[in-house]
Amino acid sequence: MSASTRWFAGDGVPVKCDMEIARGVTPRPILQVAESLGLREEELEVYGRFKAKVRLEAFERTGRRQKARLILVSAMTPTPTGEGKTTVSVGLAQALAKLGESSLVALREPSLGPVFGVKGGAAGGGRSQVIPMEDINLHFTGDFAAVESAHNLLAAIIDNSLFQGNPLNLDGRKIQWRRVIDMNDRALRDVVIGLGGSTNGVPRETGFDIVPSSEIMAILCLSRSYRELKEKIAGIFVGSTFDDRPVTAGELKVDGAATALLKYALLPNLVQTIEGVPALVHGGPFANIAQGTNSIMATDLGLRLADYVVTEAGFGFDLGAEKFFDIVARYGDFNPGAVVLVATVRALKYHGGVPLKELSSPDPKAAVLGFANLRKHFENIGKFGVPCVVALNRFAGDGDEEIAAVVRTAEEEGMNIAVAEVHSGGGEGGIALAERVLEVLGSWSGAYRPLYDWNLPVEDKIFKVAGEIYGAMSIDYQPEAKRALDFIRKHGYDKLPVCIAKTQQSLSDNPELLGLPKDFAVTVREIKIAAGAGFLVPITGSILRMPGLSKEPAAHRIDIDDRGEISGIF
Repeated sequence: MSASTRWFAGDGVPVKCDMEIARGVTPRPILQVAESLGLREEELEVYGRFKAKVRLEAFERTGRRQKARLILVSAMTPTPTGEGKTTVSVGLAQALAKLGESSLVALREPSLGPVFGVKGGAAGGGRSQVIPMEDINLHFTGDFAAVESAHNLLAAIIDNSLFQGNPLNLDGRKIQWRRVIDMNDRALRDVVIGLGGSTNGVPRETGFDIVPSSEIMAILCLSRSYRELKEKIAGIFVGSTFDDRPVTAGELKVDGAATALLKYALLPNLVQTIEGVPALVHGGPFANIAQGTNSIMATDLGLRLADYVVTEAGFGFDLGAEKFFDIVARYGDFNPGAVVLVATVRALKYHGGVPLKELSSPDPKAAVLGFANLRKHFENIGKFGVPCVVALNRFAGDGDEEIAAVVRTAEEEGMNIAVAEVHSGGGEGGIALAERVLEVLGSWSGAYRPLYDWNLPVEDKIFKVAGEIYGAMSIDYQPEAKRALDFIRKHGYDKLPVCIAKTQQSLSDNPELLGLPKDFAVTVREIKIAAGAGFLVPITGSILRMPGLSKEPAAHRIDIDDRGEISGIF
């Protein structure tokens, strides 16, 4: 929602926009927030009055709390502008605090691509935001810039090696490592470099991806020490030689320098919610093209400092949450005690066939049209053996009859559902949801079940996710993907889990197939080897790792005045 947008109360009185709400709050000094968690001043790297990084010394001094519980927030397949998972995550943490519980929220950092693209800000909304919102949405503590620099350092070293006689015998046609920039820029998807004469390097085709898709970002979010970070960077597969041998970043002697660039980026960022609840905001991989969750270090730190840690997985459960269970939780040794599945009236309408422009029109019957999509996600959660609470995230335009129709239908289908009014009510508006979540956590203490064994053949792992989670009937491997499978098997990468890149707009790999698609095949175009991060990336359908801008991007409404006040992010 832009700064110029106003929601109206039932009596027609305008409601403050997200940015105005955030600026109307006086944040606690970050040292007070840290002290409330038991952190010491010497365990912090302070960035101004309201932001800090938590040093490794805090990890050395603390251990995970025995009774700490992790709550994973996911969603049904969203509309193009999202369903408010971050808002619900923040609101739930605030509600738990209002109930007297020790709580904390762990989130990803926003990428500049979406901030200036379609969605605008990504720090929650209304009375359930993390602050300072302008800083978090823009450059924050510089983590994205550090990832971009480390990634592009490796790219520069690769091309310098080609120029300096190519001692590793790299085949320029088989170099996988592209460059990154944290902006939606479709013109950079495919480029030719090295033009202008022999002193400018070796000409070859390459391109740019967006920073959240960088393997460096994935590695940062899956590392827990500088040693592990450096080892993972050294293991990055950059391409192959003319005789088809893999070449790694370690062979290019760049792992130390790249890790040095990430010295501070590895440390989790501590901020707070609008109600003063501690928040760890760290890392930012996209869930449609990477693992889509915040860093292992931030989540682990949260479990050392609070009894209840709320974390969010990007997009629908088929993307970020599946990857959290099958990749992130296994690397991080996490065991979520509950999943909160966010649904909205507008998403249910959208997946029931109501046009995007008509979603705001009240229609209780239409509000249950897309239940097949919600039902599929709810059933998928059960495959991991973890209990679920559906959070019906209420938007200002939702009618009482629409809300009642959704709740009634969900309960008839055996879903545990609570209405969340956290945008307008903050923590108070999330009490009902928090109470349901606490009930679930109190009645279940088991361990989640991964969907697949990493030792399965790669094709079996891909089909397990596509068949069980998406509902696909078959997999269509394109020639490039088949060649990649042969290479993966030959060089021992076949025991890695799969992190499938897929559209977020559909359960299938076709963004036009809304609701619950049936009888579809998933097309795998290629498979990227992210050996440093520790997974394979099958790229499906028409998904791109560099988004483009719309005709009216959010950048058109973002501005700054003479006092330095920024507007238009929300």
